[in-house]
Amino acid sequence: MTNKRDLRLRVSEKLYAELMQWSAEELRSMNGLVEYLLTEAVRKRKRTSEPEHKE
Repeated sequence: MTNKRDLRLRVSEKLYAELMQWSAEELRSMNGLVEYLLTEAVRKRKRTSEPEHKE
């Protein structure tokens, strides 16, 4: 099993409501949705920051 760390996050009421609705639509927990979104953001950042290989 993967060890996970706790992360406290403060968001606006509006953002919270949007995330709750999104998580319900995706049949995910709020925590699962936030973890997914953060994981995708990190992957995207890594892809865009990698130097291009020229041949």
